[in-house]
Amino acid sequence: MAGCPGVSPSCRPRAPPGPARAADTGGCSPAGPPGRRQHVAAAAPPPGSKGRGGGVVCRQHWHREWAEPGGRGRTAGAMRRRGEQGGGARARDGDGDGAGDSARAEGKADAGRRQRGWLACCPRLRTLLLHLLLIYISVPFLIRLFPVLLTKFVYLNFLAFPFFVDFRRPELLLNNTINLYLTTEPDVTVGIWHTVPSSRADEAQGKDQRWYEEALADAHPIIIYLHGNGGTRAASHRVQFLKMMGAAGFHILALDYRGYGDSSGYPTESGFTTDVLALYDWAKARSGNNSILFWGHSLGTGIATNAARKLQEERGVQVDAVVLESSYPSIREAAAHIPISKIYRQFPGFEYFILDSLALGNMFFCNDENVKVLTCPLLILHAEDDAVLPLHLAHKLFETARSTYKDKTKVKFITFPKKLGLGHDYISFNPELPALVKDFLNSQ
Repeated sequence: MAGCPGVSPSCRPRAPPGPARAADTGGCSPAGPPGRRQHVAAAAPPPGSKGRGGGVVCRQHWHREWAEPGGRGRTAGAMRRRGEQGGGARARDGDGDGAGDSARAEGKADAGRRQRGWLACCPRLRTLLLHLLLIYISVPFLIRLFPVLLTKFVYLNFLAFPFFVDFRRPELLLNNTINLYLTTEPDVTVGIWHTVPSSRADEAQGKDQRWYEEALADAHPIIIYLHGNGGTRAASHRVQFLKMMGAAGFHILALDYRGYGDSSGYPTESGFTTDVLALYDWAKARSGNNSILFWGHSLGTGIATNAARKLQEERGVQVDAVVLESSYPSIREAAAHIPISKIYRQFPGFEYFILDSLALGNMFFCNDENVKVLTCPLLILHAEDDAVLPLHLAHKLFETARSTYKDKTKVKFITFPKKLGLGHDYISFNPELPALVKDFLNSQ
């Protein structure tokens, strides 16, 4: 029997007793000449083992697969893996659709676990979101129970910007301007800035309050300026208004209503009207026959029409003109459209909890009802890009006034193109504004 060429004698199989038998393809031929298969005989493997060819193995293979630590385990493991892979391939071939559905279902399950997991792994974020949700739900109920809270949101008088302003020294911001105080009711005093026309700026240098009061009797018209919510008469866009209209030849009396700026008292709609009428009486007593007009901006438009209506109905006196800048039909409609209300417009009971609570807080500012009564010249100004009070609100107010005024020429609506970028607060920055106002007043 031929040995296994190239194999050491210790690895060569020993012939078992009895006749030798030739190995089949399970023999080993590691060193035979090319193109020639050599068959060798091999000893039987240990009990329970099988050779690679299913019959016998050479001792070298036995040594490698059985004698080495873990050798047989690795081989068996590899065989099992090959079997599993083969079985998986057969399963895919036999049931491809089922495997695809299973994969998709598993993918969806993984996605769900990931979505649930991002909150689970961020407990602080989860707690924060829960607190925000609780606040969001609680606010409408609190407003309904305590309407006084809503007055804080509407008036914003606690936002007294710009901060650290010395109202007694308006010359730090304006020329030919003096500060004064007026008692409108017992225990209520309002702060006022009086700017004289720029044409009298040189005369105004170093003058006291008495000179300024006497100056009201000259031939220049007088504007009682009624600002919007938040801030004070020292806000930048309000200072700009005083500068521009002063340069155009107007006296301007800019007051901070009760509760605003350095004025005493608490803000209320009726109290605002009282403050304006007290200032009107004060100015009228010193101005003779000079024209006096109310100019309201934003929230101040409701104050302007309230004062003009009360003056007309209770005293039979007609103010010379009313100018409404960035106006609205009523505070209820304004509240339904301002940006901050967006977060609650889809809230169940938005009208009941929010809009109806305005009346509970005695806040109406009904421009639409007031203009139905007024007979004085009415000028409405609005910017197309007003992001706080949309243009259609002012247009609705204009249509209401135009439908009720007998003399249609007394009502005019001027819009400012979006390209000017004037927005809600900066119509007073348009250099054409004084000429537009003068043209309207001269046409009356």
